[in-house]
Amino acid sequence: MPTVRIGPGPHRYFFYSFDCCEPMQVHIQRERKLCKFWLERVSLARNAGVSAQELNGLRRTIKNNLPVIKEAWHEHRG
Repeated sequence: MPTVRIGPGPHRYFFYSFDCCEPMQVHIQRERKLCKFWLERVSLARNAGVSAQELNGLRRTIKNNLPVIKEAWHEHRG
């Protein structure tokens, strides 16, 4: 699971290698909380325990770092 470095903070941004049939996405984890965002139109795909307020902050962070995340996605996918 490749991790994308997005500044300091408690969140880990990463990709699963077996998600090859799905659109471009990033998974985010903090402690036992996990969510997944689609990247083409940044939107929430799945949430497991992340608060609405935190999701809004994560969405902003993804939008602000979208080129870096997409580049890492393409490097991972080949």
